[in-house]
Parts: sequence; C-alpha cells; structure tokens
Amino acid sequence: MRQEKNPFISIVLPVYNESAGIGETLTVLANYVRARPERYELIFVNDGSTDDSADQIRAAMAKNPAIRLVDFSRNFGHQLAITAGIRYASGDAVVVMDADLQDPPRVIPEMLARWREGYDVVYGKRRKRSGETWFKKLTAEMFYRLLKAVTSINIPVDTGDFRLMDRRVVNVLKQMNEQDPYVRGMVTWVGYKQIAVEYDRQEREAGETHYPLRKMLHLAMDGITSFSTVPLTLASWLSGFFLIIAVALFGLSLALGHLTSLTWVMIITLLVGAGITFTIGMLGTYIARMFAESRHRPLYIVADTYGFKTQTTQQTSYPYHALQN
Repeated sequence: MRQEKNPFISIVLPVYNESAGIGETLTVLANYVRARPERYELIFVNDGSTDDSADQIRAAMAKNPAIRLVDFSRNFGHQLAITAGIRYASGDAVVVMDADLQDPPRVIPEMLARWREGYDVVYGKRRKRSGETWFKKLTAEMFYRLLKAVTSINIPVDTGDFRLMDRRVVNVLKQMNEQDPYVRGMVTWVGYKQIAVEYDRQEREAGETHYPLRKMLHLAMDGITSFSTVPLTLASWLSGFFLIIAVALFGLSLALGHLTSLTWVMIITLLVGAGITFTIGMLGTYIARMFAESRHRPLYIVADTYGFKTQTTQQTSYPYHALQN
C-alpha cells in the first residue's frame, strides 16, 4: 500500500467551536486533496460544539464527497475526539491534525514520503510556535521535558498530536480502551519505526485557543499518570523529607531558644500536613484513574455520523466493523 501511487489516507480533525475558522480549513484541505495523487477522506469529529461548526461541515459535504462527520452527543474532550476519529478512519495511513490550520497541510507530503520509506509513525516536531504567548511556550517546553524525565517511555519533546500513523499502528491503538487517553504517549508506547518531521507551527487562522491553562494542566496530569509511577515514589520521599525538616527545626528551636515551642509546633504541623496532603493527592489521582477504568463506561457517545457508507445514530461504542470500505 505504501508504494502505491494513490494510497487511501484518512485525515482526522477534532473540532470544538471552530465556527470562525472552519470554513477556511475546509477550503485549504479541499485544495490540498485536489492537488494530491493520493485518495483522501477528511474525518471531522464534532466534540459537542455549541456554534455552527457542524453545520458548516455538513454544508461542505455537498461539494466534497471526501468529507465525513462524526457528531458527539456532547463535549467529551480533545483526546477522545482524536480517539473516535482514529477508530472511524479506514485509510492505509491516518493523519491527525488540529482544525485551526496551526498544523499546516503542506507538511503531510513530507510525512507521506517518510511513510513510504518504511516508517510507521511520522510525528511533527515544532521548530517555532507562532502566535502563542511566552507563558504558553515556556510551560509547554517545561512540560515536555518533565514528561520525558519521569515517564518510562521516550515521548519526543516539542511534539503534539500532529502525526501520520500506519494502519498497523492504528489497529493497535483501537485495542487500547483508556478512559483518559493521552494519544501522543500511547503512540510512542506502541513502538514500531518512528521519525520526526520538523515544521513551524502557524498562528490560528481565526478564533481562540480551546486549550486554556486548566485543560493544559489536565492533559499534563493525564500524560504523567498514564505512563509514570514516579509521582507515587516522589510523594513518599517528600513526606519523609518534610518529616526530617520538621524534626530538625524543632531541635534547632530548642537549642537556640529564639522561638516558642508553640510556634515550632505550628510550623511542624504545617510541614507535615503539607507532605501528607501532597501524598494523598497523588494517590487520589491514581485511584481516580483506576475508578474511571473500573466503571467500563463508553469512552464517548456518537449522536450521528455523516458521509460514511453506513450511517449510525446514538452509538455508545464505535461501529468500526460497519464502516469498512
């Protein structure tokens, strides 16, 4: 399939309130597909948008039969939207990219060239991050390096979800039914031959980012707790560290007599309490993940699909077998 002149390529795009820019995205992708020798399907996953993003996508389907739409019943989150799109994709290779054109389609041919060379995963590595604040750039850089330091797998730094995956990688990902998926970590965990393609990330064409600090922190926590047990060990060490400091301070206060015993007792209590609270918090995070997995709820609910050979309505699981070409 890789050496065919026109292999079938799926492009998956999660969408959440992209009304201001989705029209431009549809136009740019339509022009890209028209100019390329490969066959394409464009799978947009509407992650519970409250604007007219889905309406614009459905309107574009009348002019472009390559467009597909998976419509969630509500907002389930960016990573689950990617998961659903991957499961609905039927291409020989699957490209995941954002719907705001910050991941430029012009990089895809280079990814395809690497894929044809035999690489199973070709991920986009950012050289520049245009249009982003210094704070977001700094925190992103810190997060990627922290994640690499504490996890058991070598997740590439300065990479997002923009990547191309061979069908056999996609088939493995479909078997992973994690409630809080961290897709880029899961792709690294799968293994196979992987390589980077460097690119300059563009500014958003329109609209605002839907990844505020709160969501970034949540994604960071998912990444760390999915692939590392270091925080559990760190919590135990910190508790011991706080206890040693408390004992040392108490002994010093008695030796110097500068502070009352009551003051030192308060300091010790605060230090030990901080250590215990941190430990309980980390344990709670892991227990919460175990609880979520034990419920066996569907990862997402698909209200409707459009553009597939077999349409589905009110699905609580992905009907992949019904969507094969």
